[in-house]
Amino acid sequence: MAWRMKPRQSAAVHRLVQRLCANCDGDGNCLLLDDGESHRCVQLISIYGIYCNYFKKAVLPAEKELYADILRQNKINP
Repeated sequence: MAWRMKPRQSAAVHRLVQRLCANCDGDGNCLLLDDGESHRCVQLISIYGIYCNYFKKAVLPAEKELYADILRQNKINP
């Protein structure tokens, strides 16, 4: 299930992916989606939703305020 995010939050999410995601290579490709071809990180192309479960569980919680805002607007209890 995708979590909604506001376009203004997408820039912060994109920075977070590039800075902290262990599955995002230096070119913005997702190592988890690599099947012999490179695939762009889903979170780097999305401006309205958070689709990556790894990002939700392992990366987003590092940015406490952004995480809390996104949980609140999606009515999710931590």
